[in-house]
Amino acid sequence: MSVLIVVSHPRQDSLTFQVARRFAEGLNQAGHDYEILDLHGIGFDPVLQGREELHMTAGEQEQPYSPELEREMERLRQHDGLAFVFPLWWWHLPAMLKGYIDRVLNNRVAYGTSNLHGYRALWLALAGVTEEQMKKRNYDEATTRLLNVGIADYCGITDSKVEFFYETLDSPPSHYEVLLEQAYQAGLHYGKGEN
Repeated sequence: MSVLIVVSHPRQDSLTFQVARRFAEGLNQAGHDYEILDLHGIGFDPVLQGREELHMTAGEQEQPYSPELEREMERLRQHDGLAFVFPLWWWHLPAMLKGYIDRVLNNRVAYGTSNLHGYRALWLALAGVTEEQMKKRNYDEATTRLLNVGIADYCGITDSKVEFFYETLDSPPSHYEVLLEQAYQAGLHYGKGEN
């Protein structure tokens, strides 16, 4: 399996990137190919422009996408698995990742005349809060439903899972090691029905 790891964080020295790299090590150990896509690193523009918005009356050839967007859509097509690694900010996706989803998981790629049926998706969400705080107002359930149903299922992805990494702020080094091991195990078991 070939997995596109989409990372959304402005700093490459962040825990988010450490999780992404450790996840990739697990994928590699399991025999998967992967590519890490650093959205900030490539200067991805998250703003959906009017020319890229779906026109319900437009035919197949009547809705051109920008060269940047075509390039990212082609990158997506070269993989059969997806992993999104990101911090939860305001109980939601970072704007950069939301923009990637808005623009790249677009008509004729992820829905409409074509979708991502057969793809697998894993959402690795880093939360600064504890598991109890996430569950207090059902933020975990709301986030899981949004990502697995609102996004993945809408795109035809039936194998989608959210994995939370808790207490990512101001924790002892031993806790960060636990989180990185969690990431490694997620990569090691990707595609084995345990994802």
